[in-house]
Amino acid sequence: MVEKRTVLRLEAVERYYPEADGKLEILKGANLDLREGEMIALVAPSGAGKSTLLHTAGLLERPDAGEVYVAGLACGTLSDGERTARRRNDIGFVYQFHHLLPEFSALENVMIPQMVRGLSHQEAAERAGQLLDYMRIGERAAHRPAELSGGEQQRVAIARAVANAPLVLLADEPTGNLDPETSTYVFDALSALARQSGLAALVVTHNHALADRMDRVVALEDGRINAA
Repeated sequence: MVEKRTVLRLEAVERYYPEADGKLEILKGANLDLREGEMIALVAPSGAGKSTLLHTAGLLERPDAGEVYVAGLACGTLSDGERTARRRNDIGFVYQFHHLLPEFSALENVMIPQMVRGLSHQEAAERAGQLLDYMRIGERAAHRPAELSGGEQQRVAIARAVANAPLVLLADEPTGNLDPETSTYVFDALSALARQSGLAALVVTHNHALADRMDRVVALEDGRINAA
């Protein structure tokens, strides 16, 4: 059996913020390997630093020590422009709130990141349509976010996050605002996408039923990542 490659690695990552009397330590040597096609649930109490962890893993913040590797590339010394390109090409983000652009349709929201990357309008529209169909929301492609239900909005957000075929998806409570039935539906769509495309997903969740369905569950405790 061929071992799947590691697409995201956190190696002894530290992150702190200056305070008047010293520093506030958030991450204290966090280690994690995420392999292609793998879904990891990250559980943590409020204030434990899960957003800081996702921002650091997603190259939105630089670690104060340690290293973040994306597809084997150490990202600590990359320029801001190189980090932006790496995020655009290799990392997708999904948040608890969908953050869709309200003036654009579902299709257009999924097209925009592709066009930023350089695809033509036609290419972006074709792939966006395919992704929305895959997420079983293709019939709502022409609707703006305000015309969609919460579950529909979040499925569009997932389609947008994977529009550029990233290696890694970082999701922060992606079903947190949804009812249990819709949460399960959205999770099933995300899980199928990961399995079929090889997408690796790190999912922050307080939903233990969903967490137990992922490949692994880890906990962020006292700035470190431990098996849950």
